[in-house]
Amino acid sequence: MGRREGTAYNRTLPTREAGESSIILGDALDVLKGIPASTFRCCVTSPPYWGLRDYGVSPQIGSEHNLEEYIGKLKDIFREVFRLLTDDGTLWLNLGDSYTSGNRTWRHTDRKNPARAMTYRPPTPGGLKPKDLIGVPWRVAFALQEAGWYLRSDIIWYKPNCQPESVKDRPTRAHEYLFLFSKSEKYFYDYEAVLEKSNCNGSHRNRRTVWEVNTEAFPEAHFATFPPKLIEPCIMAGSQKGDKILDPFLGSGTVGEVCLGLKRKFVGIEIKEEYVQLARKRLGWEPIQ
Repeated sequence: MGRREGTAYNRTLPTREAGESSIILGDALDVLKGIPASTFRCCVTSPPYWGLRDYGVSPQIGSEHNLEEYIGKLKDIFREVFRLLTDDGTLWLNLGDSYTSGNRTWRHTDRKNPARAMTYRPPTPGGLKPKDLIGVPWRVAFALQEAGWYLRSDIIWYKPNCQPESVKDRPTRAHEYLFLFSKSEKYFYDYEAVLEKSNCNGSHRNRRTVWEVNTEAFPEAHFATFPPKLIEPCIMAGSQKGDKILDPFLGSGTVGEVCLGLKRKFVGIEIKEEYVQLARKRLGWEPIQ
């Protein structure tokens, strides 16, 4: 998404001043603990997936050898997110799944996706077998539901241009999950803002739970990035102009870019300085000196 006429872009260094958008370099849990309660109307985020990427920074979520530890860390982070949302706030959480490693301890470089190379692989979780689909998104979703979140919808992100796979004994994966959680039984959801075209007479209908969105590469990013078209309906349904949005795993800054384009404010947290600089460059902000 490019800049839009009339959009105000913050060109200052990171700040927590009221009313300002900001990118904060640091560990998500530590930073979240320092933010006042009820600061955000909405959270849209995609944490690192378990056992699929090595981001080259310590500590990094997703590198745990134990699946329960990974889920536990996400529960801790989203417990803080729960505190930081307004009572009518929502959480939109994107997570991808993976298969057991068969107890292989590393993964070779993928020529098409170098970031997939890993010097470690987590062992097969207890109760699972080699080649099992782990079900990570649903395990996390149920853990958050048990922790007090309302699990309101599972949305299928269908990726028509998904990466090819060399497997011959199962279908190629072409989807991920996007979960809608709410903090309370009644919450803000602007269904009119995200109506979709029906197949009849050009009329509109309530948005369905399968969203067809192509993946998008972002220059200089060697990791998977959020496509703006996936984020836009989340922000449009979950907030109003002027609201503040949270992304505790900012990455290349797509959530921030979409927020500014839709006249929302945002706070993004990112643990790796390289990605912070990339996000700031994407938004036209000055680099951190």
